[in-house]
Formats: sequence, C-alpha cells, structure tokens
Amino acid sequence: MERDYVLGTHEDELQRLGLQHYIWRPHALKCWNEVGITQGSKVLDIGAGPGYATVDLADIVGESGEVVGIERSSNYLQHLREKLADKPNVRSYEMDIMKDDIPEDDFDFSWCRWVNSFLPDPSVLVRKNYDALKTGGKAIFHEYVHYETWQFIPPSQPQEEFIQEVIKNWRETGSETNVAKTLPQLLVNQGFELEATNPLVFVIRPHDFMWHWPLSFVEINLARQLELGRIEKLWADSVMEAFETRTKDPNSVMITPMMLEIIAKKC
Repeated sequence: MERDYVLGTHEDELQRLGLQHYIWRPHALKCWNEVGITQGSKVLDIGAGPGYATVDLADIVGESGEVVGIERSSNYLQHLREKLADKPNVRSYEMDIMKDDIPEDDFDFSWCRWVNSFLPDPSVLVRKNYDALKTGGKAIFHEYVHYETWQFIPPSQPQEEFIQEVIKNWRETGSETNVAKTLPQLLVNQGFELEATNPLVFVIRPHDFMWHWPLSFVEINLARQLELGRIEKLWADSVMEAFETRTKDPNSVMITPMMLEIIAKKC
C-alpha cells in the first residue's frame, strides 16, 4: 500500500520535488561541504523521496563512500532506485520512521530536509537518528521555523489566507509546520551538541529561479486540496490569480518562508 503525503506522491508532485531540489541544491551543497561530507563518507538520507538529493550525495562520497536512503513512499522509492541503478554505493529501504527502525548504523552524517514537519512526534526521528550515527557524527536538518514570513510586499490577502490554510491543513494531520522552533531542544535533550543554527530566508523577484519554488507549491497544493474537497474552487482561483498577477509584475517582491539550517553533533 502506498504511504501518501499531504501533497500526494503522484507524478506532478514528483516533478515539483525535482524543481524544488534544484532550486535549493546550491544551499544543500554549501552546507554539506562546510560540515565535511566528502569522498569516503557514509551518509544517511532520511526521507529521501524520489532520490534527488541522494544522487548528489552519492556523487560526493564516491565509490569509497556509502549513501543509505530511507523513504516511506513506494512510488518515490521506485523512482529513486531507477535513478540510482548504476550507483553501487547506494542502498535504499522502504520504511516509516515513526514505526520502523533504521536498518543500518555507524553513519558519519545524516541529511534530513522537510521531514520533521510532517511527523506527529519529531522526537522519534531525533532518537533514531542519534542511534544511527557514530560518535562524533553530524545530523543536518533543513526545516521551517517561521512559515508566516512567506509574504508579498505589499501584502496580498489571498496569499495570506493561503498561508493560514496550509498551516491549518498541516496541523490537522498532527504535524507542525514550524517544527524548527522545537527541534534544537529535542536534539540537545537526546544528547546532541548544537554546532550551528542558521536562518535561510530570501527576498526574491519574479525573474529569480527561486520564485518558481513557492509558485509551484501553490499550484500543486491548491489542486490537491480541491481533489480532497477541502477548499472551494472560487477561493482557489482567487489565490492562483493573486500569484499569477504578482508573477507577471517585474517589480513584485516576495519573502520566502523562513527555514532553519541545524547542524548537531552526536557526543
């Protein structure tokens, strides 16, 4: 049985995740380089999805390194395995981090982006992550810390209503959008030592590549919520119109939802 997500695991969402990864790829690569992921490293990719980050990690660690991806969606894992069929240094497991144990350990690093915000209890992931790392190993997280920073300048009422709808939908599943507000303390409580907590927030314009990250999310989210019967089409059209209007205006300004880059070392 396919384990679904808030936005589904269908082809359109798979393509959106690819776009999202390539927009955020420079920031991930910079972080990985700074923490020391290199040839020969053993890396755990938590919530590997369709494997976009897994491919980059496999290239970085080389034949002497290893990358292990864990993912609960069979659809995404199929894409990952097809994409990485020629990479002997990659292994993947279908598992639910809330229910299943990570099948390997002794990792030098773990990478986890936009996973804790979908979990009913992030402390479970933190504990299992800790157990999977070797002493001195480092856990890396990219998670939202203040989703409400996402806004147009000047403000747009349909966009602000959309933000509140997204947060409400997230919380109705038992998860928390702004999970990075509590994640550092969960890590410390587990025995990690915090090495860095860096904000990731950007002011962008329609000509910026990053503009397509929130725009594509709006398109997929509205289509998904309409499919589930959670919103009215008239309202969805008003939100989409607001985003399309700002996208066509070269003078538009958008602030992205604030993320937190957290790096923690297992003591």
